[in-house]
Amino acid sequence: MFVLGTAGHVDHGKSVLVQALTGIDPDRLQEEKERGMTIDLGFAWLKLPSGQEIGIVDVPGHEHFIKNMLVGVGGIDIALLVVAANEGVMPQTREHLDILDLIGVERGIVAITKKDLMDEELLTLVTMEIEEIIGSTTLSKAPIIAVSAVTGEGLPELVSAIDRLLESTQPRADTGRPRLLVDRVFTIAGSGTVVTGTLIDGSLQVGQEVEIVPSGLKSRLRGLQTHKNRIDTAAPGSRVAANLTGVAVSQLKRGDVLTNPRWLIPTTMLTVKLRLLPTLKRPLRYNTTVSFHTGVSEAMAKVRLLEKEELEPGGSTWAQLKLTEPVAVVRGDRFIIRSPQDTLGGGEIIETHTKRYRRYRPATIQSLETKEKGTVQDILVATLEANQPQEIGKLITNCGLPAKEVKPAIEELIQDKTLVAVGAGEHRLLFTASGWEDLQVTVTATVGDYHSRFPARPGMPRGELGGKLKSPPASFTAILNRLFDEGILIEEGTNVRLSSHQIQLTRDQQAKIDAFLDSLAQNPYAPPADLMPDIDLINVLVKQRRVVKVSDSVVFTASAYDEMVKKITDHIKANGRITLGETRDLLNTSRKYAQVLLEYTDQQKITRRTGDERILGAGSH
Repeated sequence: MFVLGTAGHVDHGKSVLVQALTGIDPDRLQEEKERGMTIDLGFAWLKLPSGQEIGIVDVPGHEHFIKNMLVGVGGIDIALLVVAANEGVMPQTREHLDILDLIGVERGIVAITKKDLMDEELLTLVTMEIEEIIGSTTLSKAPIIAVSAVTGEGLPELVSAIDRLLESTQPRADTGRPRLLVDRVFTIAGSGTVVTGTLIDGSLQVGQEVEIVPSGLKSRLRGLQTHKNRIDTAAPGSRVAANLTGVAVSQLKRGDVLTNPRWLIPTTMLTVKLRLLPTLKRPLRYNTTVSFHTGVSEAMAKVRLLEKEELEPGGSTWAQLKLTEPVAVVRGDRFIIRSPQDTLGGGEIIETHTKRYRRYRPATIQSLETKEKGTVQDILVATLEANQPQEIGKLITNCGLPAKEVKPAIEELIQDKTLVAVGAGEHRLLFTASGWEDLQVTVTATVGDYHSRFPARPGMPRGELGGKLKSPPASFTAILNRLFDEGILIEEGTNVRLSSHQIQLTRDQQAKIDAFLDSLAQNPYAPPADLMPDIDLINVLVKQRRVVKVSDSVVFTASAYDEMVKKITDHIKANGRITLGETRDLLNTSRKYAQVLLEYTDQQKITRRTGDERILGAGSH
């Protein structure tokens, strides 16, 4: 299926020509019929002699409705540029042609309308004028055919030319990522909410779940139509009406994109190759605010030129567009930028989810040029280098390439160690080889710095390291596991340490430990707390099992603790139970120490409290 879009100056006969070709009046609004002028998009279709059907989008020619024109040409395969014989090339003829050139429409036909009003000599002059203006555009090879919608002269030749053009036009590829560019939203009695648009990049089927982007609403396809015929499957490149369940008209708008769920992520920052029209009167300056148009979407944007302070008319450069609201686009989509009155330029979207680049960086420009012209592998690596790590699904989206091309390329790059995959399955994190090495260096330096600052601690808390790396929890866990597997880090409970790290005490720290242990030995069952060192040194002793910490303020030597536990458990085995008072007397200590000791043995399941007494717990031997 293919879509043809009209273009041309107001009142040059676009809608009349469409009606003469198809028998369908594309002017659907009452105001359009009253004013005799197309205001919004009109739609029709034509069955060609070859048997093919082509959808037609008729756009307004008046300069006040140029935004509607941009919506109409967003998904077309063939352009029909209309020029009235009695007026020749006019301002909107040129602007519409500029737009078709900027969005890369390479196939088209020029129709000189109102042939019945002019003689052959004047038609020749108009033809020469058209040849001159299309000569430097993507439509330079378009045939020029004079027609009259009133007498029918030239219409058969025009239809044949369209048919011949389709023979050499490749159908849109089915990438498996359908995007229905919504240009109309309305209600049909008995059916509910209906959207129409041009379907690109994939097919849709009745009954499937869909997502409306950028809002994120979910729906299901109750029915599909093309050219008023019910269908079960809509093919890429066709004009489609989709009947949706579970969403109201008020929740939808022109500019939405209907697609498969969970892959098309809206964005507000784009990296683009921008070209200005040579006819502009002044350059485009850095940070200029423009209106941005792509497909059926529109948003305001600031233009950040990456290579210069201003772009001269006719020039091209790399730029980033910061949008005021999210749009749903993929790599390779074309766009237009405008001022309130004029079309300024346009180009191709190269990155859809990108960080803000620093300006005047040759390495950045080289990376972008690779993404523009490189192989799938080159694009993958360059995209990942700009922002890593990325999950496989996100990388596929950011590359803007079909998943069936990207997935095998990713596996090849992992196999030859150009990329490093962390984790498993579809949620694997991908790094470039150099990116993974950089992460290892960062982790080693971060954990090593922690060891230097806290030499008595067994390691750095996992959460603190995660905060330093600014990784989401799931990603951080996968990264840590890989670092453990590679022996770069060792797991120490809730901490991590370098494999080379050993606790090293200073003379002062060792002296504090020795003094503390001496004080415990003097009264092992009622140890004093006045010489207790800081928590890091206590933890060293706990790890070495030289002491047992039963509360924040009470620490016993390990030997004293073991003796007390044995006395308690032996008493319970002999008597069935023990009280707090009996424990105090048994150990010849104070109630304070007896109580914290029993609370600790309860926690360790050595004892179990029943009322005011203890019995043996599940963990006793």
